[in-house]
Amino acid sequence: MKVLFINGSGSDSSINGFIRYAIDTVSAHGHDAKELVLRDMKYSPCRGCFNCWVKTPGTCVYKDDGDIICKEFITSDMVILSSPVIMGYPSALAKNALDRIIPLLHPYLEDVGGEVHHMKRYNKYPELGLLLEKLEDTDSEDIEIIHDIFKRAALNIQGSLKFMKFTDSPVEEVVHAIINN
Repeated sequence: MKVLFINGSGSDSSINGFIRYAIDTVSAHGHDAKELVLRDMKYSPCRGCFNCWVKTPGTCVYKDDGDIICKEFITSDMVILSSPVIMGYPSALAKNALDRIIPLLHPYLEDVGGEVHHMKRYNKYPELGLLLEKLEDTDSEDIEIIHDIFKRAALNIQGSLKFMKFTDSPVEEVVHAIINN
């Protein structure tokens, strides 16, 4: 299984060491684990121009590291979006990276379980997991909202949110959630 950690944290976050240990542990179980450190990448937010659907289908017209995010995302079996919870939501780095995967879907819509969603551009999409670092002001309402939003985001790529874990959990618990999906 190919596991991608998308690290949306700053350099001073405790989530960085957690991810490194999780990658080592997942790899020790025979899986291919990789990390994209978003703070070290150069990518702009999605501009909503829809040129990835019209001018260059499947590829963003703006050439930056967003292409790397898309390539690594679509070739993974599981993607773990990792971020501190800042003002009740994952970081802007993490949100922007997730927005940049829109070229991986068709602009065309279809009925999926009584809901309208974009059609798949590819046969296989990764499952999603969330690894969050709670900060002092993180409360249960923040966690519930994040869970609901990312459950819907996973559904929009016709996948599912397999788990939401926190850095105050043992790394082994997170690894277990990853390799037993």
